[in-house]
Amino acid sequence: MKRTLLMMGLCGVALGPVFAHEGHDHGDEKPSFVVPGNQAQRLPDGTVFVPKSAQRGMAVLTRRVAVESLPKSLELPGRVIMDPHLGGRVQAMIPGRIEPAGVHGLPAAGSKVKKGDVLAWVVPASGAIERANQAALLAELKASLGLAEKRLNRLRELADTVPKKDIDAAESEVASLKGRLGAVGGGLSGREALVAPVGGVLAASNAMVGQVVEPKELIFEVIDPDSLHIEATAFDPIPLDQIASATVAVGDQAVPLSYVGAPRRLREQALPLIFENHAAGAGLTLPLGQPVKVQVRLKSTVQGLPVPASALTRNTANQVVVWVKTAPERFTARVVRSEPLDGVRVLVTGGLQAGERVVVQGASLLAQIR
Repeated sequence: MKRTLLMMGLCGVALGPVFAHEGHDHGDEKPSFVVPGNQAQRLPDGTVFVPKSAQRGMAVLTRRVAVESLPKSLELPGRVIMDPHLGGRVQAMIPGRIEPAGVHGLPAAGSKVKKGDVLAWVVPASGAIERANQAALLAELKASLGLAEKRLNRLRELADTVPKKDIDAAESEVASLKGRLGAVGGGLSGREALVAPVGGVLAASNAMVGQVVEPKELIFEVIDPDSLHIEATAFDPIPLDQIASATVAVGDQAVPLSYVGAPRRLREQALPLIFENHAAGAGLTLPLGQPVKVQVRLKSTVQGLPVPASALTRNTANQVVVWVKTAPERFTARVVRSEPLDGVRVLVTGGLQAGERVVVQGASLLAQIR
């Protein structure tokens, strides 16, 4: 009985409240926040904690930025067009049926052709009444030619007694009938050759064996693989005398373009600007008609911090931000102002300081960390 009461007393002492001794009170201090070192997470102050192992897994790369003076750029919408000097179209002049020009059949799109190559034949199509009339005319011309040749032979036999002018007239009549006979005969059995106007690559091939085509119908389209033309559209006034050059982004590269000129006539309330590039394979980098974004460079300059376009992301407030590495495992989002540069890079003009390390790869992954 005494042992039971003793155990209950000890339990009551253990379960009772415990008070600190005088002079050992720690107050109401909150425990400091400890960042776990094995997973990436967003901290209460808005920064992002990413351990080194996670940075390697997300392939995060940073680069120190510096102030540079670069040409001012404008971003304009554009599209790829054909070079009118080095490209061409092959159209049918008469209605007819398509026939292959060689044993290999009709050329496919993407095939290389040379100037003057016969790509296909167009056999003229005509109605039954028209062909009957041409056949009757052909028979009449053959009969007239036979009579004219016999008359010419008789006059030549009597050359000593017949005036020379009669013989010349008979020879002229025979030549005329032969020419008319050849023209009518060619109209019945002749065919039109579709010839490549320039050398290059077939950008379009709309021909099939046995296909019936109409006049002015586009059959083939040839482009120069080493010529690229871009037509940019400017909806706002642009100082044309300040245009220096332009670039267009092709993948991760900025293809340079030279300024050709601008017609002084609006098209759909916009002014078209023509740019070109002549280099090996330039015409094959972008297909005809593809919409692109053209970065037009002006002669005036502006100072800023150039960074890759992949470094820009948006926060929850839809603001443009870049991620700055402030510590070996900590990143901070900075709201910035930027301008287009060359399609691959942008120019940061505010919100970022020179010398800071900016995330140039993996910024979109950092923005998804919660």
